[in-house]
Amino acid sequence: MPVRRDRSESLPDQGFPHTAIVTAGSLLFTTGIAPIGTDGAITPPGDVVGQTGQCLDNLAAVLRERGAGLGDVAKLTVYVAERMHVDLAVAWEAVVEAFGENVPPASVVGVTVLPLDDQVVEIEAVAALS
Repeated sequence: MPVRRDRSESLPDQGFPHTAIVTAGSLLFTTGIAPIGTDGAITPPGDVVGQTGQCLDNLAAVLRERGAGLGDVAKLTVYVAERMHVDLAVAWEAVVEAFGENVPPASVVGVTVLPLDDQVVEIEAVAALS
């Protein structure tokens, strides 16, 4: 894997890496990946956890098309259009569940609105290609 994730020695351990170093290959930058199902609809409407999962499934599909996987993600940004802190936390928990031990450096950002009706989550990534 061309991505090395490290925790800072200067900052408190928050359970995730603070940096990722790409050691070889090209970088892939994704657009904002929406939680769109195979029928073209937002799946599931208004559900933070479900939409996070769908976004990650869609991200994994895009990465596979380019010869990569979730383990190659060097940076992740998760946008959540909800008003409560708990919604950011449950989105993050879904990310941790999907990535397991290989959670990349990430930001979870609360936003006012996302482009599609009933959309509450969008994810973009930077991944390393071998």
